[in-house]
Amino acid sequence: MSVLRALAIASEMAPLVKTGGLADVVGALPHALADQNVELRTLIPGYPDVLATLRAGETVLEFDDLFGGPAWIHAARHNGAAIYTLIAPHLYAREGGLYTGPDGADYPDNAFRFAALAWAGAQIGLGALDGFTPDVVHAHDWQAALAPAYMHYADRPRPATIVSIHNIAFQGQFPKELLQPLRLPPRAFDIDGVEYYGAIGFLKAGLQLADRITTVSPSYAREIETPEFGMGLEGLLRARADRVSGILNGVDEETWDPATDAHLGTRYDHWSLPSRARNKAALQKRLRLRVDPDAFLLGVVSRLSWQKGLDLLLDVLPQLMRGRAQLALLGAGDKTLKEGFVAAEAAHVGRVGVHIGYSEELAHMIQAGADAFLVPSRFEPCGLTQLYALRYGAVPIVSRVGGLKDTIVDANEMALQADVATGLQFSPTTAEALALALREAERLFEDAETWRKIQVNGMRTDVSWRNPARRYAKLFRDAAAANVG
Repeated sequence: MSVLRALAIASEMAPLVKTGGLADVVGALPHALADQNVELRTLIPGYPDVLATLRAGETVLEFDDLFGGPAWIHAARHNGAAIYTLIAPHLYAREGGLYTGPDGADYPDNAFRFAALAWAGAQIGLGALDGFTPDVVHAHDWQAALAPAYMHYADRPRPATIVSIHNIAFQGQFPKELLQPLRLPPRAFDIDGVEYYGAIGFLKAGLQLADRITTVSPSYAREIETPEFGMGLEGLLRARADRVSGILNGVDEETWDPATDAHLGTRYDHWSLPSRARNKAALQKRLRLRVDPDAFLLGVVSRLSWQKGLDLLLDVLPQLMRGRAQLALLGAGDKTLKEGFVAAEAAHVGRVGVHIGYSEELAHMIQAGADAFLVPSRFEPCGLTQLYALRYGAVPIVSRVGGLKDTIVDANEMALQADVATGLQFSPTTAEALALALREAERLFEDAETWRKIQVNGMRTDVSWRNPARRYAKLFRDAAAANVG
């Protein structure tokens, strides 16, 4: 099988720079696809943290004026992956986050910051680099989604194009007056181009003009064709349904392995599951919970937001606290939710432990020490934390949406009889349904033999990148074969 060359374009990539699951996927794909004979190089913005890490390498392409200043592309390798960094100090050399300033507001020039990323990727796709012309350009989320548009309107032979949706709620919509400044021709402002409700839609443009569209689970691929989940793009996605597919994410099996995890005081696998109890005690001590091996310890590692359904957990917390349950929560985000959980910790000393912010070590400790792991999202394209929970024997309790539905086998009576259950699902995504699921989980937890079987089933589930990589490789090859430039 011949080597297929591909370029990924993304606004973040683990471990170099990360705000969420997008970075994990972008960071994992180069290694996962290498085994499928796909040479994947990745273009990311030159944020300060990225440049501090990628010092070696060489400049391979220069732009005299990229939306307001000079820029250049730097080629380097990191952890075995080939990375192109778009260095544009006027766009990326600033304090604050990737998308927002120190005040928490979106950068006012985000349209140009990410149009520049897409433009640079499009130039590589059109052959601007000596020695590397990709067969496929893979754009991730709205920040990269103008790349197919730029190549489409170049009216030149081009590679096959794919846009991946990691969360359709974030679309990149900007005023129509930016059309010319963004280097888009007048004819692009059309319903069949970049126009979206009278504005310029970055994600809409990619979904309209890319050869293929993917998202990160089969169920989410179907859900986003409905008004409930499509966020205004459902009509376009239904019209292009034959080009849409869902491919589940995988996890990094080296980083997330309870048998080798350096963050844990006690390492274990499904053969030594009783050893896991020591991690439960360590987690209880870390979050000032009462050390009680028989408590039903519920873990949460999440962004605190409406999407993630954490308001529902606050609603049912009083009921949960009537029994022997405990809660270990790690997260940051919405101010009201944060204040709610901090207040719950104060009201239930020794029963609720909350860490506002993020700690990689604590995230691993919660997966290794919690009896169950809760993901009550209102919508979830794929989700990674429930996959980590499977690996670590923390039984997932999830809402029946998107990738959560696709990755967890509900512990209903038939699944328990067949010994295939890996967690619990609940629907609809309401406080009442969540309360019922938590009561059922506590009931199952009291049956130690049944609970252990569910844990072992989860820990033996293949959540690696092996199968997703095969599907991505096939998608890339099919798209390249069908491309007529």
